Amino acid sequence: MPHAAPAGQPLTLFNSLTRAAETFAPIDPAMVRLYSCGPTVYNFAHLGNLRAYVFTDTLRRVLNWKGYATNHVINITDVGHLTSDADEGDDKMELAAKAAARTIWEIAAFYTDAFKGDLDRLNVHPPTLWSVATDHIQDMIAFARDIEAAGATYRLPSGLYFDTATVPDYGRLAGTRPDEAIGRIDSVEGKRNPADFAIWRSSPAGSTRQMEWASPWGVGAPGWHLECSVMSLKYLGAQFDIHTGGIDHREIHHCNEIAQNQAFTGGGIGNGTGANIWMHNNFLIMRDKEGRGGKMSKSQGGFATLRSLVDRGVHPLAYRLLCLSSHYRSELEFSAETLLAARTRLRRLLLAIDKQGLRGDAGVDGLLDDAGYTRGASLAFQRERLEAGLPAPAAARLAAFDAALADDLNTPVALTVMDELLADKRLDAAHKLRALASMDLVLGLGLVGSRALAPADLRIRPADAALTEADVMARLDDRRAARAARDFAASDAIRDDLAAQGVEIMDGDPLGWEWKVAP
Repeated sequence: MPHAAPAGQPLTLFNSLTRAAETFAPIDPAMVRLYSCGPTVYNFAHLGNLRAYVFTDTLRRVLNWKGYATNHVINITDVGHLTSDADEGDDKMELAAKAAARTIWEIAAFYTDAFKGDLDRLNVHPPTLWSVATDHIQDMIAFARDIEAAGATYRLPSGLYFDTATVPDYGRLAGTRPDEAIGRIDSVEGKRNPADFAIWRSSPAGSTRQMEWASPWGVGAPGWHLECSVMSLKYLGAQFDIHTGGIDHREIHHCNEIAQNQAFTGGGIGNGTGANIWMHNNFLIMRDKEGRGGKMSKSQGGFATLRSLVDRGVHPLAYRLLCLSSHYRSELEFSAETLLAARTRLRRLLLAIDKQGLRGDAGVDGLLDDAGYTRGASLAFQRERLEAGLPAPAAARLAAFDAALADDLNTPVALTVMDELLADKRLDAAHKLRALASMDLVLGLGLVGSRALAPADLRIRPADAALTEADVMARLDDRRAARAARDFAASDAIRDDLAAQGVEIMDGDPLGWEWKVAP
């Protein structure tokens, strides 16, 4: 598809590197180059991990919706990530394989597939390229040799280490912090600076790892930070547009990436950083019964996964809406209450759509390309067709929606604008539906089109529920017949029988849930 001129309000994004909001201007107007730190595939992604990909997906959708084509790379870390993000401890993949009595390759394949399945359930577009760390070992060795030749590293018996004193303004991305807060390590004998980090880890004498390769620094494996520098620069160029990740990466991992990039390219302050804009989403915070909060973490155990929500009967897109309800740079509180509130809000949206006859028609559905869920570059074309000829009130709502997104992806305000669109009585159903469909190209909530949700899809129904939906609906039909015949004893008996099997009937509920299965 030919490149379309960016539409609407100029896009402003917060750059963690400068700590300022900046008007976005791509290096190449024809293609925005975007890199996102991917998962370490030793376990299921927890909901805090997945928030990062809802954020990145929103960024990419906004870029595509506004007319920019994107080249988006996400890495898969299947080697080198140690149990501490501060670059110490054991390799997470080695430990997971040992615990499961399986090979690392089997562990990596299983959890990579699980991760991709989670993204699909959340309507997250797959990237242009999945880049797997172990497919790039020789690239990493070549990169490490280059920065060694540039004088940015030194050798120790345990491997090759990066000398952070050799690059200007090391740790700038992390802000004003002492060295120990940036590096958090000083456990390797012979290190020159506390923040220095491993480029290559030599296998200890007498030990054998499942994943190890020959190198100029001995048999071993790459350090975790190396892969993102190597793969982002290989596929996106020495300087690309945007790099995303969780805020926990801002303090160490991304500082180390920038240092490697500067050493490799010879860039000084503000040059050779890899990306022009570095963007970070904030933590997902869990609250216990006493109200204490802390970031979600696999290392703390008991973390929540998308599969655990689905098993409890909660639709994945309720979690997507929860993420969109908070600005990506704000902490997001996760609890049963906030999740169910998001589910109720999504239900209200679907009911409003149904009530106004906005479920869709052949004309609008024909303007929606299902490939848009997998080919983000088609969103601008779909938007153009959906918005063509809309009357002024609809265009004004879309302009307000665009302004919210252009303001550093302010999705909470964008959702409010969508609510206002649905409540706008000046618009007929056909025009309102077209505007709503354009908004949902960005929000990805499945409000219209062939993949649209129905209100019944949001019923809470745990995976291990004893009754099938057909069973429940048949009993409800019997109960309605009993109530119509004023046989209230039979009606109450059906209600009590369903309750004994975990089905709660919700008479008089304004949202019309009718029933749910207790999670």
